[in-house]
Amino acid sequence: MVDRPGARVRAAVVGTGLIGGSVLLRMHAAGIDVTGWDPDEATRREARRIGVPAPDRLVEAVTDRDVVFLCGPLPTLPATLVEVAAVTGERCVLTDVGSTKEEVAAFAAAQGLTHRFVPGHPMAGTDRAGLTAAGSDLLTGAAWVLCPAAGAATAAFRWLAELLVDLFEARVVPMSAAEHDSAAALASHVPHLLAGALAGAVQRAPLRDAILALAAGSFSDGTRVAGTPADRTANMLLGNRDRVLRELTEVTAFLDDLTAALRAGDAPALTARYDEARTSRAALRDRRFDAYDRQFPLGGDHTAEVSWLHELGVAGGHLTGLRVGVETVSYAARRPAAD
Repeated sequence: MVDRPGARVRAAVVGTGLIGGSVLLRMHAAGIDVTGWDPDEATRREARRIGVPAPDRLVEAVTDRDVVFLCGPLPTLPATLVEVAAVTGERCVLTDVGSTKEEVAAFAAAQGLTHRFVPGHPMAGTDRAGLTAAGSDLLTGAAWVLCPAAGAATAAFRWLAELLVDLFEARVVPMSAAEHDSAAALASHVPHLLAGALAGAVQRAPLRDAILALAAGSFSDGTRVAGTPADRTANMLLGNRDRVLRELTEVTAFLDDLTAALRAGDAPALTARYDEARTSRAALRDRRFDAYDRQFPLGGDHTAEVSWLHELGVAGGHLTGLRVGVETVSYAARRPAAD
């Protein structure tokens, strides 16, 4: 997509909060020619204070860039995408970091931007917000979803995936936008609901202060994301509402099983449900992977390549490297090992 062999990558980050700021700081630390822009004047001043160029006008920040990361709030992404696309060249790769993908991917397609917009979502964060909470290592080694599309769009995906692996040591997870939103509903979005429910119940409890005095790791771990800025959580949940509600039904069904066993004093049933849950938790902690390599021709319609990429992500795999040669693209990947 960007064809400047041996040249220095020129990047921009639009929206320099926690995630965008971490992208910005990592690129700056790595010596990338990067500019930042944020609608908040104080945030721009903070970026300049730490040595990162942050023009006052968006157009100045994104002009003549090879890649632009769109990192503002979810509701602002469509308008920002159109604005940035209008003032950047056709060979500039655009991507985002939003927690839902299908809506923005469909919008980009309707705007004729699929050939250079690659929907993305790094799976990392904290319960804090803003550039002052960002860190150059926050995204290092993160699972970073990218949504490749066939045709000319595949070139933008390859270029961006290679950049993320090289710069962030990212585990690039290729998925369709719909597959991402379905998986993220249970992996990320429903946990925000549960954390909010637990923390909110404690806030309303008559013994609130006594409960907080006794709260240890289980409460702290289980409510961490309840500390996320409320508007950011609301935007995320509303942006994936149907899938979140569907997965929440599955969670409440399991909770109903636990409740019924507890109410009946049924120790075997309660133990069985927790054994089932423990298996999932153990799989998260002890996952083993096998390495795979695949090559595809640079030319053609790329349907087989994108199909393989989507299948890799759905199978729980990720890319650990890729290199674009003269006639082929070579992928290094890892998939969960068979039990």
